[in-house]
Amino acid sequence: MSSTTGATVEHRADPQRWPELAVLPSGVRARGGWGIARGLFLRAVGDLPLRVVAPDGTTVAGRGGPQSPVMVLARPEAFYARLADSALIGFGESYMAGDWSSPDLAALLTVLAAEMGSLIPVSLQRLRRWYDARHPETQRNLAEHARQNIAHHYDLSNDLFAQFLDETMTYSSALFPDRVEPAHSGGGAATVLVSRPLATPTFGDLAAAQRRKIDRLLDAAGVGAGTDLLEIGSGWGELAVRAALRGARVHTITLSVEQQGLARERVAAAGVTDRVDVELVDYREVTGTYDAVVSCEMIEAVGYEFMASYVGTIDARLRPGGRAAVQAITMPHDRMMASRHTHTWITKYIFPGGFIPSTTLIEQVVREHTGLVLTERFRMGGHYAQTLRLWHEQFERSWPQIRELHTARTTRRDVDETFRRMWLFYLDYSHAGFASGYLDVHQLSLAKTHL
Repeated sequence: MSSTTGATVEHRADPQRWPELAVLPSGVRARGGWGIARGLFLRAVGDLPLRVVAPDGTTVAGRGGPQSPVMVLARPEAFYARLADSALIGFGESYMAGDWSSPDLAALLTVLAAEMGSLIPVSLQRLRRWYDARHPETQRNLAEHARQNIAHHYDLSNDLFAQFLDETMTYSSALFPDRVEPAHSGGGAATVLVSRPLATPTFGDLAAAQRRKIDRLLDAAGVGAGTDLLEIGSGWGELAVRAALRGARVHTITLSVEQQGLARERVAAAGVTDRVDVELVDYREVTGTYDAVVSCEMIEAVGYEFMASYVGTIDARLRPGGRAAVQAITMPHDRMMASRHTHTWITKYIFPGGFIPSTTLIEQVVREHTGLVLTERFRMGGHYAQTLRLWHEQFERSWPQIRELHTARTTRRDVDETFRRMWLFYLDYSHAGFASGYLDVHQLSLAKTHL
């Protein structure tokens, strides 16, 4: 994915809008750890197929050739100071602040993501509990915090998301035309399938691929005429509408005021208001029972300590014989265990309270806290890499309109070049995770067999 991310244009964060990025950290770690951070970073990337370039144009690290991804250090001292002060949070902040750039950010981050488990020496990884920041108490997904965490990202404005999403307003991995293969199940009872995109899609292919993904989830949950369906995580209503058009009665829930408002408008426009209820409520507060439960990429907002509560809610709300389908972003279990309490750049700037589980953890909590049976795992991480590529490209094309919309219609003053760099880093950082295989996404099919 090509990106003009400002490799040759110097950028500095506006001190009025981004005071924490406009000045360098001045703590003990930044002052005393600058040289250590520099040495560790150059050692970590020294043998990777990329090039780290100093301000004078000389290559200071990496074994990449002329066509390899390039990281341009505009202000090396600032970059290393932020890295020393807050590790991976500092890495992302230094990009936002303009301390470094890349003409192809996604390619650069993909190389780094492929080596995520080995970039930091094992001896230092053991020290991360004392070095890495912990999740702030206010980000714990208790009922009193969850709505605030969701609002931070999803209530930015519907106008913003409409500029880079397709007409379905679906903010999760699409499912493009694919080749499906059986995979090794790892000893579990569930069928494991791997889906790989057949071609490189364009933005014009995205809406159909999102509907294809939604239809597969609805099929997995057995949703049809007369089904009572609970959807945990409304998004902007596309899944609820498609379920209602099948003849289902849908109770869909969200914690985003913006999403609820637009979802209701889209439900009305589709003529299915009588079959869809969009409620602003926490999943833990839902009552009643349903024939089916569907939840698409909401599990990442639950948090490690509430995973049992989430799957327990699905179990409690399902009637005997009911089925559930959950789409979940996942990561390797060992990396999840090592980082589950770590405050990251993503949780600081994009998804407060966010947590990506492993399939091992999901299967464990389902087995230990519910009577549900996992019947199928459908892996589709390659489709998310393509989805994120298309979102990135559309975001770049729409940036002038995004700036204009926020200037004219909202009171936000920070929708500027730093905001743009934050979003590009988020989209490309996520893309890199899926393109490298460090992250995956699964559709999990569950059945309730007990009374």
